[in-house]
Amino acid sequence: MKAEFLEPASMAEAAALLAQYGDDAKLIAGGTAVVLMYKQKLIAPGVFISLGRIKDHNYVRFSEDGLHIGALTLLSEAEKSDTLLQANPALAHALGVVGNVRIRNQATVGGNLAEADYASDPPAMLVALNASVKTIRPDGGREIPLDEFFYGFYTTALEPDEIISEVIVPSLSVNARSTYLKFTSRSAEDRPCVGVAAAADFDRDGKCGRLRVVIGAAVEIPQRLPDIEAQAVGERLSDELIDAIANGYAQSLDPLEDGRGSAWYRREMIKVFVRRALKEVRNGDR
Repeated sequence: MKAEFLEPASMAEAAALLAQYGDDAKLIAGGTAVVLMYKQKLIAPGVFISLGRIKDHNYVRFSEDGLHIGALTLLSEAEKSDTLLQANPALAHALGVVGNVRIRNQATVGGNLAEADYASDPPAMLVALNASVKTIRPDGGREIPLDEFFYGFYTTALEPDEIISEVIVPSLSVNARSTYLKFTSRSAEDRPCVGVAAAADFDRDGKCGRLRVVIGAAVEIPQRLPDIEAQAVGERLSDELIDAIANGYAQSLDPLEDGRGSAWYRREMIKVFVRRALKEVRNGDR
């Protein structure tokens, strides 16, 4: 039986349709993941609810509380946004290394997060930047920190009738620096074997006031280790301290095994790329 295709004109209408059809419905935005799963018969919804006609959730804006990125903004639009490039080039970079240009011209920022694919680039960077998502539901909406958003493989905190409407990224301090490094083991356009995002604040003496390091792709959900990050607080990021943090991440995480790498290999790459990321934020290389 062919699935019905509905095209609501607003996020509120889309949320109402989700509530109406329940488990028989599937949202589709860019369709880079959903269409593939449908063709492979991994999902069989009776109703597709397309967000393609909704016009007011495609933007990148800067305000007093930080960046606001509409959920329906294409990855390619966000990565090239002058507003984003000026406010946070590391985030623009993370969005710009997803797959290839065809995928980025189709996939949306909100859809990327809602899919909760462990081997994706933006989630780790956004968690490192302390970002959150705003949602819409028939009875209102809420703001969910991305620290609390990802539950597991393809599983999030979203309720069945809830849709991401916006991503909010707090402003970085004047002396903050951030970076995202992606390691692919098979081809340049492949999904990451390991992704490492780092964001750090520094005082005038070069001492670290706050550090957030997030590992993606090698683990089920983006992971921080606050106890290990805390070693940097009040300290300069010396090579010895960077090595200690990199070793701590590698030893404390339980990496996945798949076609992109064994657990042992990923653990070694975590060590290498945490070290590189911390040196970049220390030196201001990006």
